[in-house]
Order: sequence, then structure tokens, then C-alpha cells
Amino acid sequence: MGRGALIDRDIFAAFAAAEQTHWWFAARRSILRRIVDAVVAPKPGMRVLDIGCGVASTLTAFHPDYACVGYDLSADAIEFARRQHPEFELHVGTSSDAVASARAVDVVLMNDVIEHVPDDRAMLAEVVGAMRPGAVLVITVPADVRLWSPHDERMGHYRRYDEAMLARSVEGMPVERVVVSHFMSRLYPIVRAVRAVSRKLGRAAGVSGIDLSYPPRPANALLREIFAGEGKRLLGVLRGEARPYPFGVSLLGVYRRA
Repeated sequence: MGRGALIDRDIFAAFAAAEQTHWWFAARRSILRRIVDAVVAPKPGMRVLDIGCGVASTLTAFHPDYACVGYDLSADAIEFARRQHPEFELHVGTSSDAVASARAVDVVLMNDVIEHVPDDRAMLAEVVGAMRPGAVLVITVPADVRLWSPHDERMGHYRRYDEAMLARSVEGMPVERVVVSHFMSRLYPIVRAVRAVSRKLGRAAGVSGIDLSYPPRPANALLREIFAGEGKRLLGVLRGEARPYPFGVSLLGVYRRA
């Protein structure tokens, strides 16, 4: 698998250009906000911390209801984020630098972050150890080793996860599992086909060497609706009324600090 690397400026520039309207960003934001709203009792003065925030796309789902704080190792990412979201508190820094903020927030987001480090347990242990009891941790990771492709190499991934791997990443830590499920499942066959072609060609399907491309507006709207529609089933999983998605492009794990 991959050996890890910093994401370069070209990729963050592509993310910054796409974050508000691209179907994947928009649908994932919608799903994450719906899940958090179902888990966290709303109250005035709530705070959310996004560790590995990139260009701060995910935080836009929580503003203005939450005070939004973000950290990313990339100065390029934070430059783009500050330019587009001056209302957020944004810092260049590692997960270790974010620990002080983790002590004072209601929700910690680590979305597509832990696959970028060689020791995911060490990163999570440091963050979980700083969280206050009752705070919620939301993790998303790329799933299914069969989807490994030049996209993962370009993104600096060390691994793609299955449920057992995600469970081991938090095993023994003072957290209670709230919900774990695959997601981006409805579009899985299409993504798997694209990744198979990418492996054969030795290159990703989109811009900047990754699988990010902007479809025509009608297709973008349809893809957003298909992906975002998974939120209904995920809420059912949370309530014990539905089964988790058994496969998908990503995995979602939500945990409460004990």
C-alpha cells in the first residue's frame, strides 16, 4: 500500500475550487451534519474541532450553529481555508497541536485523516485522551483495499480500512461506539470500476492526479442526491431501525468519550 505523503498545493487548490458545489463534498457535509445532530443535544455555545480540516469544507456544515475550529498540517490548506472562511478559527498544526482545543469542544471531526499517518492508534489515543467526557468523535476513512488505486498513492494514504481495522484503531480507548457503517455505498460499483481502470492505466481519473472531476450540472445534482440520500439509512442505523451498509467507498465511525 502507500507510504504516506503531504498533500500538495495543487490538490488543495482543486478542493478549494470544488468544495461548495461538488456533489461529493456537499453530500458528505449533509450526512455528517445529520449524524451529529442526531447524536449531540443542541445547546448555545457549542464548538466543533476539525482535525485535518483541509480547506475547511466540512466545517461549513456546522457554521453558524457551532463555533468552528480547524487544524491542518498543510499551510497551503489553511491559506485556502482562511481566504474562503475568515469566520473560522484556523491553525497550521498537527493533531498534537490540536489537543488543547480538543479539551474544550463538543464534537471532534477526523474525516479522512488517520489513513495518512503510519500509527493511527497513537494519533487517536492522543486526541481521545484530551476529549472531555460526553464529547463526540466522528471518524471517516477510505474503505476496501480492492479500491486501492493511484488516487490513494497521490493522496498519501497508508491504508484503506475494513471494519475490523477501524475497530482496532480505537480498541481499549475510553470511548463508546455510537454507530459504525460503510457509506458512499450506492455509488460503490461505479467507483470500483473507475478505480480498476485507474490501476490499469496507472493514473487517476480526475484533476491533479486524483479522482476529482466536475460533472455537468445535472449529473452533479443527481450524484449529490444519490449520495446524500444515504443519510436516511444511516440515521436508521443510529436508531437501531436499519442495518449498516455492508460495503462502501468509505467507513464512518461515531464514538462518545466515556
